[in-house]
Amino acid sequence: MTGLVKKMFWCGRKSFPSEMAEEGHVRVYVGKDADEAVKFDVEANYLNHPMFEKLLQLSGEELGYSYEGALRIACDIDLFLYLLHLLKTSNPSAHYMQLPDLMSKFHNANSSHH
Repeated sequence: MTGLVKKMFWCGRKSFPSEMAEEGHVRVYVGKDADEAVKFDVEANYLNHPMFEKLLQLSGEELGYSYEGALRIACDIDLFLYLLHLLKTSNPSAHYMQLPDLMSKFHNANSSHH
């Protein structure tokens, strides 16, 4: 794990609920608003992906690094699901894409469906 991820992970371990993520996974809460955040258990190796690291960095800047509970990612839930989809399908474009490109591709794909 990178230093930033370790810092966020250990700061968030202050009060993990008794229900833990399964082995090899990390619990994250995703959403712009803490009251409406959705819980995800994601593969721990995703934390090393550059786009995931960028989301964590931006979330740390927005929310701070000291908090209670699991990792928090302050982003649109559908965008996070899109990123997970790219990572789960081992889509090669996900490894070369920057976060702004991901957001642009996501929003373009969604606007073409409406």
